[in-house]
Amino acid sequence: MYFAANLSMLFSDLPLQQRFAAAAAAGFRHVEVQFPYELSIAQLQHCVSGAGVSLELINVPPGDISNGDVGLACLPLRVDEFRGAVAECLSYAKALKVKKINCLAGRPQTGQTAVATKTLIANLRYAADIFAKIDATVMVEPVNPTDVPGFLINRLRGALDVIRRVERPNVKLQFDLYHMAQTEPDLDLAIARAGNMIGHVQFADAPGRHEPGSGGIDFRSALDALRTVGYDGCVAAEYWPAGATHAGLGWRQDFEKWVNPDGG
Repeated sequence: MYFAANLSMLFSDLPLQQRFAAAAAAGFRHVEVQFPYELSIAQLQHCVSGAGVSLELINVPPGDISNGDVGLACLPLRVDEFRGAVAECLSYAKALKVKKINCLAGRPQTGQTAVATKTLIANLRYAADIFAKIDATVMVEPVNPTDVPGFLINRLRGALDVIRRVERPNVKLQFDLYHMAQTEPDLDLAIARAGNMIGHVQFADAPGRHEPGSGGIDFRSALDALRTVGYDGCVAAEYWPAGATHAGLGWRQDFEKWVNPDGG
């Protein structure tokens, strides 16, 4: 496993274009950005190459955040808008060599769960086929119902069911330890259940969504569970620093030992 900094949340005292270099200076060689679209592709290419980092993951545009949108993929009346968002994301991912795409389900209207789920599956198939052209994987992320009430996919079981029904090899689970710790009674068991369907991992402590050590998640046990199921990919720090980002990076020393206990 290797670690990444989520630049939408870490180093947030800096403009986005300066966070890449800040992450590199702090020792990160991998980064992710939820919504990079405030910068042009050319600007981002300059940031990535200048910092010497790889951009691991971006999100499909979620709609109008100011109007309460938290994703478009499950909304039956906005399929054309979703496809336009996929096209925009594809242009960024292709140019920036991004191989993981988070496709947020969104929040359906009350009583529309069945049609929303059907729409989500169809849209995920569409997105998977589009991103397969650049050998990228589409992520399905469960988001806990406390932070985002009404989000369609809010527990592990629902996410795994949707992924199976999509029937595309490049659709995987985005397993965020922060969200899962709030909805799954046993985090290690949830990791075991997800197994090889896990395609990307993020973390923050819970409660609070701050750095490890600020809450109650047993990260050593969770990382061991990930190793047990054979996960060897990116583990991204997606938390709100309780203070300055640099002051809260002490977790990395322990995390490195836990993912590589033999020191090899």
